[in-house]
Amino acid sequence: MVELRIDACDGTSSFSNKVYVGHKNLSDVVVELNTFKNHIHGGLYDLRFGEFGPEYASGALYARLHFHNRGKLLVSVQMQSEYSEFGTKNVASEANLYLISEPSLLDGFIQALRAVSDGHRVDAEFEAVDSPWTWD
Repeated sequence: MVELRIDACDGTSSFSNKVYVGHKNLSDVVVELNTFKNHIHGGLYDLRFGEFGPEYASGALYARLHFHNRGKLLVSVQMQSEYSEFGTKNVASEANLYLISEPSLLDGFIQALRAVSDGHRVDAEFEAVDSPWTWD
């Protein structure tokens, strides 16, 4: 199990959380993204790290990657922090961000994420057209 800190920014708003990911899950995502990158005509990929809800440890990430026309990659991101006490309730902060990237930027992210999975790097950045999306 590895803990990842995920920072997402759309150029105006930003959100950061931590998620737990199994080593096998991380390496599977690298393989799946490597396959997805070839589906540039309407391809969809759902990336999920952690789980949403108070019964799970740490935070969660759900990102839907969708190849759109003209070589653009649309990325819808939902993130949730770890739950914590807030008065008499347990609450978590949440964010929805919408990013636009490009296939060549996805290639660089896959290579960096593979290096993280293999233990050769501690961070990977998925850059959006106007703002970065970093993982470390």
